[in-house]
Parts: sequence; structure tokens; C-alpha cells
Amino acid sequence: MSWLRRLCGGALRGTWERAGHWATIGPRTRRARGFLGFGAGSAICFPLAALFGERYISIGEGTIIGPYVSLSAGVSPAHDLGAVEVVTIGDRCLIGKGSGIVGHERVVIGDDVFTGHHVYITDANHGYEDPGLPIGEQFAPPRPVFIGDGSWLGHGTIVLPGASVGRHVVVGAGSVVTGDLPDFSVAVGNPARVIRRYVTGQGWLDVDAGEG
Repeated sequence: MSWLRRLCGGALRGTWERAGHWATIGPRTRRARGFLGFGAGSAICFPLAALFGERYISIGEGTIIGPYVSLSAGVSPAHDLGAVEVVTIGDRCLIGKGSGIVGHERVVIGDDVFTGHHVYITDANHGYEDPGLPIGEQFAPPRPVFIGDGSWLGHGTIVLPGASVGRHVVVGAGSVVTGDLPDFSVAVGNPARVIRRYVTGQGWLDVDAGEG
């Protein structure tokens, strides 16, 4: 029976690979036409975890969004946000497998931003002030999130509402970004703090614990 297992396994793998190719969202697909913008050479890989609010999402050119990603604008597919751009992903970005990008007001990801797997970026969070209402039904006011050109977010990074990541920033795996990270820096931890900075004429320098 081992020959039958090999035969069936090969057939299943081939079918899955073909399904992935056919189901990937590219700029010429019907699904892409629902986006506010979908640049040439970009792709959202199959399978998707969740996708809605495309009419408020713009993706630049040459950007690849990995499989099992959640990408959304608004609270639900029926949420009417008006004539606005909520989520912007720039050119030549790579969003890792299993990541989530959730925008309610404004999430901007610059050009040439790469992420590891299972990164979560959101401008929205839940409130908890009303003890008589489930937390899942309470919403805190969204706060814009910005990620600068050429930055790298390591595996499992979480970027929370109000955070701003500068240009050419390395965010270490598992970090939680809650505030501002300056251009040309390396940050790690929860909350993420700067441990290295690039200084013109001196190169990359370590930052004392008290300065981060």
C-alpha cells in the first residue's frame, strides 16, 4: 500500500499547489478590482485567513502578502467608512505567513517593509470600562499606526495602536511596539526599546539602558 500512499500524496500535493496558484489574488484577478489600489506584480497568497474592507485598502507594486494572513479595514464587511483610505501597504513589501493587519482608522506601511511570520499590526483595541458589557463588544478609539520605509519586523512582533516605527528600523522577534521608534535603530522587548542607533560617521552604536 506504500505505493498507493505515495501516489495519493503526490496527487494531493500537486492539487494543493495548483489551487494555491489559481487562488492567489493578483492585480488582474476579479478580487483585486475590489481594492482601492492593487499594484502591478503584487500578490496575496492562498489560503487567506480573513479579508474584508478591500475598498479601503491600497497595496503598492511588487508586494507579496503571505498565506494565512488576515487583512481587514473596518469592524466587519458591512462597516461603511466613507471615501477614505484606511490601510496602505507600500511597494516591494513582504508580509510574512500568518500575519494580521487590522485597520479601523489608519495603518500605513511604507515601501520595502519586510516582516517575519505571525506579525500583528493594528490601530484598534478593545475597551473594558463598562463592567456590564462584554469586553469584546467595547471599542477604544483607534489611533493611527505608521511603519517607515525599509524596516524589518521580526517573527511574532505586535504593533499596537498609536505606534510609529521609523525608517530602516529592526524590531526584534516577539517585541511589542507601543510608542515611537526612531529612524535607523534596533529595538527589542515588551515594550520595545531601542538598543542600537546608527550615527552618521560612527556607524551602529549600542544605546545605554537608560537612553532607550
